[in-house]
Amino acid sequence: MPYDITTSRMSVGPREAWPAIRRGFANTCPHCGKGRMFGAYLKVNAVCEACGEELFHEQAHDFPPYITISIVAHVILMGIVTVEQHAEWPVWLHMTVWPLLTIVLSLALMQPIKGAVVGYQWARRMHGFGGDDDGPPGRSQREARARDRTA
Repeated sequence: MPYDITTSRMSVGPREAWPAIRRGFANTCPHCGKGRMFGAYLKVNAVCEACGEELFHEQAHDFPPYITISIVAHVILMGIVTVEQHAEWPVWLHMTVWPLLTIVLSLALMQPIKGAVVGYQWARRMHGFGGDDDGPPGRSQREARARDRTA
């Protein structure tokens, strides 16, 4: 479905962070909670199919993998420590269970965590989701960029 970016359908008014994060974690639109957020595994839809909210502004980048790695590492390490303290597993079982569990947990958590990050960005109006940084850069922003290039 082609989408015309010139006709903005961004919601106005206050945005609650926790409901938006929960909706994003459920892989639904942070605004309405009905439309799907993802068109593919980690590809965010440009627009919500239910309410028309623009989602193409998201800039999650490396933050969802960072959170996923932190969570999975803690779970796996606690599992390894617990097994080592209370059981005698053979090495082949360790070499099978922990890498497999790491891959499964990482793949299972990545999409919901990215959805939660996008929901947070939407709620806080970050990166073009309706915040003060929207629109063409003003004179002070252009001057700051020029100073950064010369420094």
